[in-house]
Amino acid sequence: MAKAIRVTVWNEYHHEKTNEQIKKIYPKGMHSAIADYLKEQPGFKVRTATLDEAEHGLTDKVLAETDVLTWWGHMAHHEVKDEIAEKVVKRVWDGMGLIPLHSAHMSKPFRRLMGTNCMLKWREIGEKERVWVMEPGHPICDGLPECFVLPHEEMYGERFEIPDPDKVVFISWFQGGEIFRSGCCFHRGDGKIFYFRPGHESFPTYHDPNVLKVIANAVRWAAPVTGPKYRLDNQQPLERVVIEK
Repeated sequence: MAKAIRVTVWNEYHHEKTNEQIKKIYPKGMHSAIADYLKEQPGFKVRTATLDEAEHGLTDKVLAETDVLTWWGHMAHHEVKDEIAEKVVKRVWDGMGLIPLHSAHMSKPFRRLMGTNCMLKWREIGEKERVWVMEPGHPICDGLPECFVLPHEEMYGERFEIPDPDKVVFISWFQGGEIFRSGCCFHRGDGKIFYFRPGHESFPTYHDPNVLKVIANAVRWAAPVTGPKYRLDNQQPLERVVIEK
């Protein structure tokens, strides 16, 4: 039997506690909406963590026991302690998968892993978003239609100031005319990163079945795989070497 993928669903969890409209959409927080879905899928062992917990819920033990970390943040990026962000970054380099969601493009871990400012155009009027699958054979796209619609979302528009992704698996079109690379894959060290754009807090995006399917697929894709471990240091020759003088 395959080993369960250990998933930690992280959320700053401030909007849902301070805004009544958002609280009605996500009474237990966005993290719970995502985690509850993942718990119903086979092969996942799911826990949650939030900003206001001790060490933001990301203790050394929790991170060591996390195969894939999903991250949602917006209004409190600055409250994430630098030392916790650095621990997340190190775990990604060592093999942990990371799935930054929506406004987590400005999170400390994602920006440090990208090495760019990760800025973009944005507009919040609740317009329609159509998400197009660009790589139908990619495992993150498994079981999806060629496109799906979110009736109301925040617009993110190009240019998105990130390094060139290894793969762009989704592109979004917005009713106002903009487009955006909404699903981007990266590799950093032994770890895999999938940035997924949808998920503004004011809309029920994390109740949408296609969005939730993408997140579950991305968790499976980003999970560590068994392979050789490389020592990146001074090496002794594997074969006998004769140096002529």
